[in-house]
Amino acid sequence: MPEQVLAAVRTGPSKMEIREFPMPDVPEDAALLKMEVAGICGTDVKLFKSPPTNAPTIMGHENIGYIAKAGREFTRRKGFKEGDLVFVEHYVMCGKCQWCHQGQYRHCENTDWRNNPDGIRYGYTSAERAPHLWGGFAQYVYLPWNAVVHRVPKGVTPELAGLVTPMANGVEWSLFDAGVGYNSTVLIQGPGQQGLSQTVVCKQAGASLIIVTGTSKDAARLEVAKTLGADYVIDVQQEDPLARIMEITGGRGVDISLDCTAGAGTIPILLGVEALKRKAGTILVQGEMKEFPNFPLEKVTTKAITIKSARGHSYLACELALDQIASNRFPLEKITTHRFGLKDADLAIKSVGGQGVPDVIHASLMPWM
Repeated sequence: MPEQVLAAVRTGPSKMEIREFPMPDVPEDAALLKMEVAGICGTDVKLFKSPPTNAPTIMGHENIGYIAKAGREFTRRKGFKEGDLVFVEHYVMCGKCQWCHQGQYRHCENTDWRNNPDGIRYGYTSAERAPHLWGGFAQYVYLPWNAVVHRVPKGVTPELAGLVTPMANGVEWSLFDAGVGYNSTVLIQGPGQQGLSQTVVCKQAGASLIIVTGTSKDAARLEVAKTLGADYVIDVQQEDPLARIMEITGGRGVDISLDCTAGAGTIPILLGVEALKRKAGTILVQGEMKEFPNFPLEKVTTKAITIKSARGHSYLACELALDQIASNRFPLEKITTHRFGLKDADLAIKSVGGQGVPDVIHASLMPWM
């Protein structure tokens, strides 16, 4: 084991630097993860540009690696030993509350970085908090007793396993929250890694119609959406999306609208409301706009629309996502488009946000590359 660990640390808005941290001691109930892949998503783009805290932070919340060292009690409790390839969720649960007992620790107060200054979440927690290694943009990550760990199935590469988080969100949001199932008709807005993961999950669930929308700069992503199961793709800058959706559905609209856009404001919500079927459709949103002027409440009410919020994933969603990846049913390698080393962490984040290397969908940060 080296005595020092290299990590890419966010030190301010759009500022990143490489720092060294001491290799932590590993007590009997803890472990140490040697990082292989830290996936980068749209959340990282937002957190890098507008950090929620001024504290130096090791980003990276989609973490895959090998157990490098495991305490005896950690192995006894969790069943993982040194050498196992695992996926570590970004939630560090308390393990005692009702949410944790239900496997819904995404709602646990211990993971609530917005309201609990003492909460721990990989990629969000200050690097000043010992033992410092709370993010995947590092060579090693510390795993306390309450880390949530999943075994990566045999035959799945670390890079492909890096898709577990968006794929688990796809399971949670489309299946569990929005109720996509056999013969469902679905509108997916946004062909990024999240929208493409939703496409895979909806196709697997038996959706009879999947429509994916994007902009002209998303041309390559829309083509990937087709290979993953989308029946139709719409460039919203080239044609009227609502008119096209109604044409495709024979004027009936869709059962479910999933908003997987980033920074598109109120437009996807308004389109979703209009594109839903006459009565009892469902719209799932993930935006965090503080205000929504002229929200069409009357139309939502008269159409009997159910609105769900997209908030992370559960343990079961992660297990199902791992099984989906291991099935090899879909060419998911088309989503994992680019690799970056630790020194290029800032470029990787900017590229996912469309400002660096072109045509990046899901970026894999590989700390040892």
